Amino acid sequence: MLLEALISFVLGLVLAGTAVHRLPHRLPARALVLPTGIAGALFGAFVTHSALDAVSLPVVLLGAAVVSLAALSLLLRPAGRLRRRSVTA
Repeated sequence: MLLEALISFVLGLVLAGTAVHRLPHRLPARALVLPTGIAGALFGAFVTHSALDAVSLPVVLLGAAVVSLAALSLLLRPAGRLRRRSVTA
């Protein structure tokens, strides 16, 4: 379990770092994105490990990656300005 947590921590850090590097204009401050990715990965590993009752390491890491990416996707902002239509149009 300790190895799963350590690898999940690194996985969340890498995913968040990649998101910050590739989408800096669509994400908030780096100080928010990195902990979100790490917390998502750790939570995903915990949930996967608990729900599937100690399955293999790749399955737990897949669950960690999915939850981390889902948490990071909640931080994304729209790419451009939103065009609002007037009520009369």
